[in-house]
Amino acid sequence: MINSLKVALVSLLVCHSAFAEGEKVSARFEQLQWTPLNPLRGDASPQAADLWGNRQKGGATGFLVKFKPGFISPPHIHNVSYRGVVIKGLVHNDDPEARDMWLSAGSFWTQPAGEAHITAAKDQENIAYIEIDSGPYLVHPKEQAFDNGELAMNVASSNLVWLNASDIKWTDTKYNVQRAFLWGDTSIGNLNGSLIKLPVGFSGKLVSAGDTFHAVVISGQIRYESQSVPLKVGSYFGQSKAHRVKAIQDTQIYIRTNSKTHIVEDK
Repeated sequence: MINSLKVALVSLLVCHSAFAEGEKVSARFEQLQWTPLNPLRGDASPQAADLWGNRQKGGATGFLVKFKPGFISPPHIHNVSYRGVVIKGLVHNDDPEARDMWLSAGSFWTQPAGEAHITAAKDQENIAYIEIDSGPYLVHPKEQAFDNGELAMNVASSNLVWLNASDIKWTDTKYNVQRAFLWGDTSIGNLNGSLIKLPVGFSGKLVSAGDTFHAVVISGQIRYESQSVPLKVGSYFGQSKAHRVKAIQDTQIYIRTNSKTHIVEDK
């Protein structure tokens, strides 16, 4: 009984540390705590798990959303703009009258605040990473729609533009590391988001020149720092400026930072 209690307590502390401010925190997908994204919809609501920040309060937040197979939301709006990256399954997010555009894993989309839209999912397992620059994240009826001047964007994974290691100044590795820039400005102090591909066998550091760093495993899996249990799809690491990773499989990672991200191979 005492040993079981110790194990439970350690597990609780590990989960909590993933969401607290501090140095080099991480959270495995298996550790996440899920709650309804829109509690007013009860069992019909997708489930969500905060990775960093708190979507129910102010400030920036990154969280995962799970959609049931065949999920279709009613037309609605949000009070804040958000960005999304598909992790598993197929997701459609567009105007209520738009033709279906199913985004597969690795695809990227944006949703402006105030714009009426629907969200749907149709695979057996559907998961997306959602990111807001300010909270709380709220859902309102379509009748409250407004134009905030932004335009929605849907970019299928097959349409992303990938730069090779030879094209990126901030890379020091013999491996063919690749990066796709998604949004923002990489100058110091400005937020930006990108996807990076680490081929299996890569071992080194991801180092940000800024003071903000959040990363989510989109595909594959990595060894993180000295941890024995790998970080699989949907897992998170961040807070500190430098993170040691080893790609166990070909891996894609989404990174949000406020400067350049240097990719440095162990020598």
